[in-house]
Amino acid sequence: MSLKNVRLEVMKFLEKDVDALIEKYLVPIDKIWQPTDFLPNSEGEEFFDEIHEIRELAKELPYDFWVVLVGDMITEEALPTYESWLMDVEGIDQVDNPNGWSKWVKHWTGEENRHGDVLNKYLYLSGRVNMREIEVTTQYLISDGFDIGTDRDPYKNFVYTSFQELATYISHNRVAKIAKKNGNKRLARMCQIISGDEMRHHNAYSEFVERIFEVDPSQMMMAFHYMMKQKITMPAHFLRESGDNISTAFEEFSNTAQRIGVYTSKDYVDILQKLINRWEIDKITNLTDEAEKARDYLMKLPDRMYRLADRMKIPENSFQFKWVEPAIIK
Repeated sequence: MSLKNVRLEVMKFLEKDVDALIEKYLVPIDKIWQPTDFLPNSEGEEFFDEIHEIRELAKELPYDFWVVLVGDMITEEALPTYESWLMDVEGIDQVDNPNGWSKWVKHWTGEENRHGDVLNKYLYLSGRVNMREIEVTTQYLISDGFDIGTDRDPYKNFVYTSFQELATYISHNRVAKIAKKNGNKRLARMCQIISGDEMRHHNAYSEFVERIFEVDPSQMMMAFHYMMKQKITMPAHFLRESGDNISTAFEEFSNTAQRIGVYTSKDYVDILQKLINRWEIDKITNLTDEAEKARDYLMKLPDRMYRLADRMKIPENSFQFKWVEPAIIK
């Protein structure tokens, strides 16, 4: 049987538990938070007073912080790209025979969609950013699409989402701490609850991988090895501003996130180590010779990458993005 057919069989085998996994990891729509829970009530008499408060508190947050918050929001707003990618993964069917996996992707998308909505509205009300430039970048990111190097392989895609959801948890959680330190409790709560969503989603995708390891350990190990050898591509790696070429803004955005400690190269390696530990890579049995070599590579990889991370130098000076006005640099 071909590897593709084996994966389809495994996905079909695991599908019987998808409804239980949705119940375990996703929150019913009528019970989960919505963006307006964290934003001024446009029907209330205190609406303009609350906007004034948002704008005043926004002045206390430094330039690099706004760059990172904008980049995080744009990444969240590119959700249509991520949903269309996942819907094309082998074993996920929404057309001929809509299955549990397509139900998962749609419910997951519904939860994720709120993140971009609430951050977008907050940035608009803050008065500290150039919303039109941000909107242009968002449209570019969706129009340019992305290639995360997983093809249509569910094993590789679930490694990617396990990694990426934990990365977004770290980023939003750190942004929340910076906002709180600067006295911005509303923004801190907003980013904190977003990070909570991301952790739930990380735990879900990590469990998908755990379940695959139980039934197809060698190929799951090979998929994990493949993704880490080629390195995890961030979803915003095609980021650009108006008038620029594809990907030209991503490196500077990444440098900014590292400079203020929101997401660093060390965090990347920490996530890798957490996945190795969670999936108990060292204890998996019944591996092929090729998969054993892949395991050995993975077990040694964090130490090698930590050494590289320690040598990385991040530019000290802030790059001037069109998203954030230079007058507010602090």
